[in-house]
Amino acid sequence: MNKEKALVWFRRDLRDHDHAALSAALAEAQQVYCAFVFDSNILDALPTRHDRRVHFIRESLIELDMALRAKGGGLIVRHGRAVDEIPALASQLGVSAIFTNRDYEPSAKRRDALVAEQLQADGIAFHGFKDQAIFDGDEVLTQAGKAFSVFTPYKNAWLKRLTAADCATWPCTGQLAGQELAGVPRLDEIGFTPTDLVQLGIQPGMSGAEALWDDFAGGRIVRYGSLRDFPAVKGVSYLSVHLRFGTISIRQLVRKALEQKADTWLSELIWRDFYFMILDHFPHVVGHAFKPEYDAIQWANRPEAFAAWCEGRTGYPLVDAAMRQLNHSGWMHNRLRMVVASFLTKDLGLDWRLGEQYFAEQLNDFDLSANNGGWQWASSSGCDAQPYFRIFNPITQSEKFDAEGKFIRRYVPELAKVPDKYIHAPWKMGRIEQEALGVVIGRDYPAPIIDHATARDETLARYAVVKKQA
Repeated sequence: MNKEKALVWFRRDLRDHDHAALSAALAEAQQVYCAFVFDSNILDALPTRHDRRVHFIRESLIELDMALRAKGGGLIVRHGRAVDEIPALASQLGVSAIFTNRDYEPSAKRRDALVAEQLQADGIAFHGFKDQAIFDGDEVLTQAGKAFSVFTPYKNAWLKRLTAADCATWPCTGQLAGQELAGVPRLDEIGFTPTDLVQLGIQPGMSGAEALWDDFAGGRIVRYGSLRDFPAVKGVSYLSVHLRFGTISIRQLVRKALEQKADTWLSELIWRDFYFMILDHFPHVVGHAFKPEYDAIQWANRPEAFAAWCEGRTGYPLVDAAMRQLNHSGWMHNRLRMVVASFLTKDLGLDWRLGEQYFAEQLNDFDLSANNGGWQWASSSGCDAQPYFRIFNPITQSEKFDAEGKFIRRYVPELAKVPDKYIHAPWKMGRIEQEALGVVIGRDYPAPIIDHATARDETLARYAVVKKQA
């Protein structure tokens, strides 16, 4: 049915092309308005007013607004509670329907339900579309009609179901409704301050996403499988923040992966869908273990060790380099995310939720589904997680994936002069050699805060309660 006026509500889909909700609105309505809300319910909960993600969103909105203006419209930007702002704006504009793309986080689903309820009372329809995932809801289920909890069978079913239509581009042609627009507010107008995005080389918006994508798809995508585990090598796509905020389309990436037969890269994209599905079907994972028996684990209480982990001073060079990379840039290489998560939970014996929360505060690309899934995988409490007795050795991981210590030396410069032989475990150097290099362990660089072999035994004992219940 053709609708006279519609409003497209942008959230984590900050682009004007291959956009499901925008495409549907343009096809069904005569006049289409576009809006974004800086949701105070989300912003007020952030621990700092100096947040790169808010800065990234603001800069991406400027580019989106310009693109929408070129189509005759523009972006209406509001600051307040989305549950109040969207119904009020819909009423003000006199639209008959809201078009938006689905979000799978429990809080977002509650927000959308409240908005839909208020709109319904005003006689306004609320339409949600699949956009950030290839498959969602009940599209990929087991033969018994249930949600998957193991990745490989899910992946096989996902691939079996996939057709060209599933990753086809949503056309977004047509004229948008124009009106007087104030433009995108400054950061200080919503209570935030500028960050170091430019200094870090992070380019927001659709143009930033396309630049990274062209660089990756132009050659590295086919070598991703062999390069992705080495943090000192330019092997990954660096697109995670753009996928998080939708400045690039997942369908575009899947099409290229299929075209290039980049199976390892495609598998990572399927993991993304998998974690969306887990969060959607099993919302208890927020705050609780996917496997309830793992909530019985008695975690250690070591606040000083947690602080050392956060600050990159554990005495294990690869762990420290990874954490310093995170603190400096808001990003961490995926292999290292696994290493530091294993170290926190299985060397230090600390609750995975501590690490999950720290990552949530620090990561530019923070996504609840992937962050929760990754931490539960590392701590063995999640779906399809590594066995609890699989414990990464931070020294052998370092030797295998940063053999020459290039990554370590970049982020732990006090170890710059340490020979390759000792870079992964500098405490093994003799005192005389330490003095000669100016790297005295315990003075210039921390001694290990825990012995890995001892920690392994403690972890196996800690997880024994789970084994008894299994």
